[in-house]
Amino acid sequence: MRTGFLYDTRYLNHDTGYGHPECAERLSVTINYLQQQPWFQQLHAITPISADRKWLETVHSRDYIDHVEQSCREGLPYLDTPDVAICRESYDIALLAAGGAMQLADAVMNNEIDNGFGLIRPPGHHAEHAQALGFCLFNNIAIVARYLQQAHGLDKILILDWDVHHGNGTQHIFEADPSVFYISLHQHPFYPGSGRGTETGHDAGSGTTLNCPMPAGASDQEYRKAFKDYVIPAINDFHPQVILISAGFDAHRDDPLAGICLSSDIYRWMTQRVMECADHHSHGRIISLLEGGYDLHALPESIANHLSALSAYHIEPVYP
Repeated sequence: MRTGFLYDTRYLNHDTGYGHPECAERLSVTINYLQQQPWFQQLHAITPISADRKWLETVHSRDYIDHVEQSCREGLPYLDTPDVAICRESYDIALLAAGGAMQLADAVMNNEIDNGFGLIRPPGHHAEHAQALGFCLFNNIAIVARYLQQAHGLDKILILDWDVHHGNGTQHIFEADPSVFYISLHQHPFYPGSGRGTETGHDAGSGTTLNCPMPAGASDQEYRKAFKDYVIPAINDFHPQVILISAGFDAHRDDPLAGICLSSDIYRWMTQRVMECADHHSHGRIISLLEGGYDLHALPESIANHLSALSAYHIEPVYP
């Protein structure tokens, strides 16, 4: 399996300040861990370039993009809400995150790789059309979805979001669009408050949003059941041409910001189930981007399980 790996040390330059959970150490600790894995050298390295602003404008308003750039250039401490900490370089690094994700998409669509993962920051799935939220500046996964449609001519894209927090921004951007199916498993009730099971999209997009709210304390067993009962059938019914993953790892039992109790191993299992769906519907095409995950021991281990599955280094059978 040819798996792309997107990373750049410049992602560390997004400085969120002392004590902020979305810190540069998330990536530096993870890359050090991954480099020790026996399969790491077989990954296809992807070096990012900055996104052209026109692609940001496919999901964000021009005024908002101007606001992000100006706020960063002026050295303001945060953007819109105090949890979205920024520095002078944050705008440029956010462009590099979105641009790198688009390069992953190009590599997949040009058949240079089968799938890929982006070890990027800042994350994106909370970013709304015109508002920063939840550590997120630009909605990377949404930008990639629009890029795949407009630059590569795809019609049907599925986004699976297993971050412990609901991806409010991604849902709101696509909830009236039947060409993008958004599926989320997340703790509920919990931040940011959206993601009820009754939220299924509206107008032309009615039925192309699927929320699987999970109670605090949910374990691997509940996630496997949700996959088998809801996620996999929805993917099979939609027949996506590519599957995008908002890959947050903060549903881990050791994560300090939430209350879901997943093991590191479940991320391998979920990845393999998505790969089976992708093999059936989308020629194996999967593009996965880092969202949350804040425990510096659980995060690299969980990402390693995700990546080892994507690269088919370790395969395990489906649980009965």
